[in-house]
Amino acid sequence: MIWTILVLGILALDQYTKYLAATKLINYNTIPLIKNVFHLTFVENRGAAFGILQGQKWLLIVVTSTIIIAMVYYVIKSKSNSRLLLASFSMVIGGAIGNLIDRVRLGYVIDFLDVYIYSYNYPVFNIADSFVVVGTIFLSYYILFKYEDKKDEA
Repeated sequence: MIWTILVLGILALDQYTKYLAATKLINYNTIPLIKNVFHLTFVENRGAAFGILQGQKWLLIVVTSTIIIAMVYYVIKSKSNSRLLLASFSMVIGGAIGNLIDRVRLGYVIDFLDVYIYSYNYPVFNIADSFVVVGTIFLSYYILFKYEDKKDEA
């Protein structure tokens, strides 16, 4: 099951980078790598994406756990051979588990990637968030453009 290896790799990368952020960035306000474009900034995010649902730790744990279980169940039961579908699910599952670990262990999610584009400061995010977003984009592409192709072949 190659998708499990991908999930574990994403999880390892996410947890390692969060460990580095927690141990190396915590004493700095921000470290500009590309001034006014890309900084490393340690943030304790006690909410969900973009800081919504602040302080709703248990709600976020239950919802995330339910989504992870449903996605894993689907991947196992579907027995799909689509690399795109399996990669997209793996990215979302790996990222969701990474943030869930933080939320359960620490009570917050460690964010540290800080991007400024055209003077707009995006919410600080992490590796897990990146995989969830990219996986969701791939999954959307699969549903919109590839799923019908697979149905036609059956």
